[in-house]
Amino acid sequence: MNEQTAPTTILAQGLCRDFGNRTAVYDVNLELRSGEVLGFLGPNGAGKTTTMRMLTGNLAPSAGSVAICGIDMMDRPRDAKARIGYLPEMPPLYRELRVDEYLLLAAKLHRVGRTSLCPLLVKAKQRCGLNDVGRQLIGSLSKGYQQRVGIAQAIIHNPDVIILDEPTAGLDPNQMREIRALIRELGAEHSVILSTHILPEVEAVCDRVQIMHRGRMVFNDSIAGLKQKQTSLEEVFAQLTLGEESAGEIQAQ
Repeated sequence: MNEQTAPTTILAQGLCRDFGNRTAVYDVNLELRSGEVLGFLGPNGAGKTTTMRMLTGNLAPSAGSVAICGIDMMDRPRDAKARIGYLPEMPPLYRELRVDEYLLLAAKLHRVGRTSLCPLLVKAKQRCGLNDVGRQLIGSLSKGYQQRVGIAQAIIHNPDVIILDEPTAGLDPNQMREIRALIRELGAEHSVILSTHILPEVEAVCDRVQIMHRGRMVFNDSIAGLKQKQTSLEEVFAQLTLGEESAGEIQAQ
C-alpha cells in the first residue's frame, strides 16, 4: 500500500460519547486508507465497541465527526453506511434461513441491484469458503462456518470499508488460520478494521495498530514501526493498559 496516494476511507475526528455523566469515549481520532488493515485494540471496557458503533453509524457521537469515503455520517448516513461492511461480535445471523437465502437478504438490504446479486453472492461464498453449504440451514453449521457466513454478509455488497469485531472468537486453530488468510486477502482490496484480543493475530495480518484505554486512544503506530523499535505488541499493550499496581507486580516477578 502506498500511503501517500491511497485515498482515505475513514476519517474520525474528535469522537466523544457520553452515557449520562459517564464519558465512554473521549477525543478519539482515527484515519484509515484504502488497502490498509488496522488492528483496533484495548482491554475490556476501553471503549472499542462504542467507537466502532459510532464509526458504523449505529450510535451517534456526543461530539466529533465521522466521514466514510468523504461522506459525512451525520449529514448523509444512508450513503455513508452503504460503503461499510460490519461484523459485530455477535454475528447477526438468522439460524432458520439457509446460507444462500440469508446472504441474498443481506445483499438486498444493502441495496444491491438485481443484476449484481448472483455475481456478488458467488464471490462472497468463494472468498469465505461457503460453496458447499449454500443450501444448509445456518443453525446447522459449526461455529467456524457461522463466522464465515457473518463475514460473507459484511462483504457481499463489496464495501470500501470492512469492520470486523472479534471475527475469530471461538474458532479452532485451523479455522483461525483460514479467517486470518481471508482478512489479509480482503485487505488487498478494501480497508479493514480488525478488533480482537489476540495480539499475535494483529501482528500477523495488520499494517497498523491503535490501542484504546479508558476511552482514549493511547497508541498509534505501524507494525513495521514496532519491529524497528525491537519491541513486541504484547509489551506495548501491557505498558499502556495495565494499572501501575499490576505493572509493578509483573516487574517484580
